Amino acid sequence: MLNYSSEVIEKIETTKQVVARLHAELPRWGLVVWTAGNVSQRVVVGAEPSADDLLVIKPSGVSYDELTPDAMVVCNLNGELVEGSKSPSSDTAAHAYVYAHMPNVGGVVHTHSTYATAWAARGEEIPCALTMMADEFGGPIPVGPFAIIGDDSIGRGIVETLKDHRSPAVLMQNHGPFTIGEDARAAVKAAVMTEEVARTVHIARSEGQLKAIPQEAIDRLYDRYQNVYGQ
Repeated sequence: MLNYSSEVIEKIETTKQVVARLHAELPRWGLVVWTAGNVSQRVVVGAEPSADDLLVIKPSGVSYDELTPDAMVVCNLNGELVEGSKSPSSDTAAHAYVYAHMPNVGGVVHTHSTYATAWAARGEEIPCALTMMADEFGGPIPVGPFAIIGDDSIGRGIVETLKDHRSPAVLMQNHGPFTIGEDARAAVKAAVMTEEVARTVHIARSEGQLKAIPQEAIDRLYDRYQNVYGQ
């Protein structure tokens, strides 16, 4: 950490607080069990996002009630530990790859939320059958390729699937959802919304045939929600 300016160190400390607080949202919304799942946020080292940036993420195998700001670990975008006394999350390489190849992404979340993961287990995208989906995802939630934890294979699948897609969420086949956002809070929101629509569309389909939303309507809803809605 001595190689970084006081400004960057202050950013890191602030990001640790943010990431620790946001981890508490995952069990609160029923998106994880035990120690599964993770939230990370980019720390921009220079004037704009670059390969020199860092990320803050939780350590591997630590329970959620122990995730204080001081427990967070800091890694570079090669997934290597820069600061912290514990091993980083097993998904760190995936998060790092996303940041390295998607400069607009400032936050990444991974969960094993039940309904979204069930769609991933079938290798099936969630069809856009709700105006909420059109608003938040701009269409269906896509499926990414099967990949093994341990290197950047998952990260490559996330980037390849989402780089030209409006959705901030991808269902990695046989694994579970990953979400991205301009910061970690936005990525957490996307994770919460992913599980909500996964559950609702599952229930709707089990009761009958889904009604598709025309693409023109999806585009209009997405544009309004992203550019007009809210404060």
